Amino acid sequence: MSRILDQRILLLVISFSASVQSTKVLSEWKKCGDPECEKAMSRVQATTDYLGPDCRYLNFKTGEEIMVYSKLSRENENLWTGSKGKDFGYFPRDAVKVEEVFIGKEVEVLTKETDFLCLDEDKHVFE
Repeated sequence: MSRILDQRILLLVISFSASVQSTKVLSEWKKCGDPECEKAMSRVQATTDYLGPDCRYLNFKTGEEIMVYSKLSRENENLWTGSKGKDFGYFPRDAVKVEEVFIGKEVEVLTKETDFLCLDEDKHVFE
């Protein structure tokens, strides 16, 4: 009985740490094409396959096109946010090449808690 309890506690700890990792604030600031971050800034093409570490990240294959809506700034400038079809998420900027720029002047705005929302099996997880 003690062994089963130990295994359940271990699974609970693993589950909790995965949940905490998937709600971590990635940056306090982001750059967008407009103050609401609704306009696409650019269109990029994947130069490599990418599989993100959790559900906040956009997965893609080499050659796929992605629309970029924001770029994290200051603490984590390597991550951009974009969409591919109905999928939306973060990805490393060095995994893509810019094909077309729609908005040249970027606006820096504070991130929101919802920017780091992880939708995993219809559960909404906030930090």
